[in-house]
Amino acid sequence: MNGKANRFPKSRQAGMTTLGLIILAVFIGLFAFAALRLTPVYLNYMKIVGVIDGVRDEFDGQATSRAAIRSSISRRFDVDSVGVIDAKNVSVTKVDGGFEVRADYEHTAPFIANVSFMVHFDKKVLVRR
Repeated sequence: MNGKANRFPKSRQAGMTTLGLIILAVFIGLFAFAALRLTPVYLNYMKIVGVIDGVRDEFDGQATSRAAIRSSISRRFDVDSVGVIDAKNVSVTKVDGGFEVRADYEHTAPFIANVSFMVHFDKKVLVRR
């Protein structure tokens, strides 16, 4: 060699192989499928949050009873078609200054074969007297 720099360097391949593309597609597909399986779970949770917040808005600042709150929850569950939990699974506890309305539950969504997602939800509000 005469010490001059090589005018034509070896070209390097750049890009993704077919195997790499397949692995990436499977990885993205799993996340997309997980999102599809979890979307109804969170939509049901949003219904329950709406019911509980609606009960707070309806009875906040009024003299009410536990039976009236339970009746309102049951009616709202029927109207909103909440089927994940029953109205009797929502606890209404008397506390200082009013009632605590709490929905504490777990929802399991199947994923693939024997793999499932278990999501824990805990929503509580204070209905003041």
